[in-house]
Amino acid sequence: MSNDDVMTYARSDSVEGLLQRGRGLGAVRALQGPREAAPLVYDGIRRDWRWDSCDDRARYLAGLIRDLGLSSAPVVELLAGDEDQCRRAVGVLRLLALDDGDEAREALRSHVREGVHWVHVLESVTELWPLEWWEDLGEVARARIDGEPEPPWFIEPWTRFGIEVQRPASGPTPHDLTGLADDELLDLLTGTRPGAGSRVEALRELSRRDPVEGLIPPLVTPDGHRPLPLLRQAVAHLGALAVPAARRWVGAEQGWLTRLGSDVLADHLGPEVIPVLVAELAEQWRTRTWCGPDATAKRLARFGPAAAGAVADLRRFWLHTPHSYERAAYLEALAVIDPGGLDYTHTESLWDCEERARLLGVAHAPAHPEALERIAALRDDPMETPDVRAGAEARRERGAAHRADRSTAGVSA
Repeated sequence: MSNDDVMTYARSDSVEGLLQRGRGLGAVRALQGPREAAPLVYDGIRRDWRWDSCDDRARYLAGLIRDLGLSSAPVVELLAGDEDQCRRAVGVLRLLALDDGDEAREALRSHVREGVHWVHVLESVTELWPLEWWEDLGEVARARIDGEPEPPWFIEPWTRFGIEVQRPASGPTPHDLTGLADDELLDLLTGTRPGAGSRVEALRELSRRDPVEGLIPPLVTPDGHRPLPLLRQAVAHLGALAVPAARRWVGAEQGWLTRLGSDVLADHLGPEVIPVLVAELAEQWRTRTWCGPDATAKRLARFGPAAAGAVADLRRFWLHTPHSYERAAYLEALAVIDPGGLDYTHTESLWDCEERARLLGVAHAPAHPEALERIAALRDDPMETPDVRAGAEARRERGAAHRADRSTAGVSA
């Protein structure tokens, strides 16, 4: 998804719009009206409503297929579609197979034996399934691999099956710069010590050490128009030492350098930067800039309640953004800036499509019966991520310990 795509999102307060955005409320409302929600769930697999490739939908949609009691047949049919449709279908079906989904498992195994996109399907299921579910497909893989235009790239499952994989072309042997002093590495960056290694190698080595302020000036390509690779990592490593240089960068002609300077100042200046960040978030909302406000939210969170001027826009972004990956950052910022009234938000996040959001829900949702029931379901869900299951179990243990303490206190009284 991007600003140039012709597909437009439905209203963010409709079931369709909520499901497109992966909101927890969408899953809850779908469960209340399965018949009406079914075509919307299938549409979320048939078409990619993610704003960015890092947005997650597979577990969200697989959970809806299961919890709404929907047939997986329409998802299986997508395996024969184009490559992107097949990938989305595989993401859902391989999870359904973990939840005693025999139909989903056999459909994927059948595609490995006969389907067009069999290479991706096999690589995907071996990443998630137990070995005994796919090891017997080795003979099929060996028989089919010669029909592919090029050898596969991934190690598993191919080397296990005795199939050769592609190897990245080897570049020049990197120089070992660990023996050079800081000033010698800085000489490499400025070009006054030629032959000992590249500027990128010097920058990488400096970034492993204690911050060295002198590496700031040469962090651009010789023509001054582009950033040197690893620039952001190196500047982040400098921390507050980069602030003096950043004050100069914000007046630079190069847009990327101006932005870098602004980011450094936003990360390290004191409360005087709050109005700038509040205005930046407001402008991002005005222009519906969905990629990047999470960074603004994280910077505002440094100041806690002093950044209260951003609360309205943080709530707007949490409610409306289609870029689900960023949603957790808005909730985290709200939790330190204006934590009041977040009980519902944390509870809804238990059904969110994003793992970070579900983890926040698990940790902070109030101990109401609905939330506790959902946390128990996440703990026992074979389709859930290990971190969420572990977090849900930890929450259960904390609750049990708290009840035991209260019981002991009552007996003592």
